[in-house]
Amino acid sequence: MSATAGFVDHVRELLAAAGPVAVKRMFGGHGVYLDGLFIAIIADDELYLKCDDRTRAAFDAEHCAPFTYSRNGKAATLGFRRAPGEAMDAPHLMLPWARLALDAALRAHAAKPAPKKKTAAKTKSSRPAVRKKRAR
Repeated sequence: MSATAGFVDHVRELLAAAGPVAVKRMFGGHGVYLDGLFIAIIADDELYLKCDDRTRAAFDAEHCAPFTYSRNGKAATLGFRRAPGEAMDAPHLMLPWARLALDAALRAHAAKPAPKKKTAAKTKSSRPAVRKKRAR
């Protein structure tokens, strides 16, 4: 699932028009983040964009294959589709696809439950409690 440095740089350039792009190594490939949201996977010099039920039809219309990998000897898929070939040619062609991926990432993020707030544990004072004597 590796990717060449030149391809990773190309993806950065393609997605830059959509916002701040960060690429991080993960699982032998790369994760692509836009505005801090995970929107794409780079594997074997292919770009796979995040999709969901609302965007899948657009990817299907362009015959974009799903991202698959082997898990315990079986094929598994994730909610990512290969970017359309034409979109890989120029940033202005990639921009609508990047927006679809960002929209799917925003919906996925909004659907996650909010993290539980940690309550401050009561700490014991290192000094022993002193009781005041009652006046008689």
